[in-house]
Amino acid sequence: MGSDSPTSPKPSAIPSHMLNGSSPLQRSTGSRDSRERESLNTSIRSSFEPRIPLEFESPEAKSETKSDKTETEAETETGAAPTHAVSSAEVPIRSVAPVRPTLNDPPRDPRDAAAPFTPSTSVSRPASPYTLNPPIDFDGLSWPCPGTRQRKESTPEETEQRLEKMSGAIRTILECIGEDPEREGLLETPMRYAKAMLYFTKGYEENVRDLVNNAVFHEDHDELVIVKDIDVFSMCEHHMVPFTGKMHIGYIPDRRVLGLSKLARLAEMFSRRLQVQERLTKQVALAISEVLQPRGVGVVMESSHLCMVMRGVQKVSSTTTTSCMLGCMRSSAKTREEFLTLLNRR
Repeated sequence: MGSDSPTSPKPSAIPSHMLNGSSPLQRSTGSRDSRERESLNTSIRSSFEPRIPLEFESPEAKSETKSDKTETEAETETGAAPTHAVSSAEVPIRSVAPVRPTLNDPPRDPRDAAAPFTPSTSVSRPASPYTLNPPIDFDGLSWPCPGTRQRKESTPEETEQRLEKMSGAIRTILECIGEDPEREGLLETPMRYAKAMLYFTKGYEENVRDLVNNAVFHEDHDELVIVKDIDVFSMCEHHMVPFTGKMHIGYIPDRRVLGLSKLARLAEMFSRRLQVQERLTKQVALAISEVLQPRGVGVVMESSHLCMVMRGVQKVSSTTTTSCMLGCMRSSAKTREEFLTLLNRR
């Protein structure tokens, strides 16, 4: 007989950290996940910065290269340490004059102005400038172009003026390609196309707050949640022709889950803008990460680009696949493999 008294609790075979929370030997991944999201947000912002390509065979480039070489040789002769010469090709050209001063400020929903943002106490991630001022504002105007907020806040009269302006531009295009905009088949085409374009890009007018609509629920689930085969329609910002495909979204919750339909709505909101597939994939992943703060997020997108089908190389059967992994989806190969394996199950 053991020395334990009859009233003592029975020893459990389950490790204490599985009953009482995370293991004390487990490293905190909060700072790494924060750096991950910050790096991802920086890459998205950089894709909006205009750059001037430098012709390296041009006389200007040759003169710059020659002057850089002369300076380097002079420094070598004098014994000075060589310094890296920054060419104009390495410096992004930023816009000088915004449309109005407030457009460069992070857009905020008026309902957010009453109290500053505070991170949830149930989240183990430490506070940081990134979490206190998230790059994805809850009004959904993340990474806005000048004019995005103007369109969102426009009155019905301003919207009608915008339609008339677009209609006139389409009429000019019809004339330039040799068509007669007055013939029966094209008489209403400029206005029809203008209305269609506003619908194709309606994601600029939508916001994350109204889209999520408080559909974040507390649930003790710590396994993968996957929504596959979300139909996605977007417009390529390079040629303004569509690219279509499917998006697969998965995440591992951290005591909070999102209504399943909201995952599809997030994909819809960001795809209904002028996009490139790489940025669209990252934006959806980062939005889910900011709304839920889960343990990991994975987004995979497969699409066909009409700019590769109707023009250029004209490869009808080509498919472009992009992915974005955050948190444990990125750091753990086994978790990532499980996610990708489940995607391939039909």
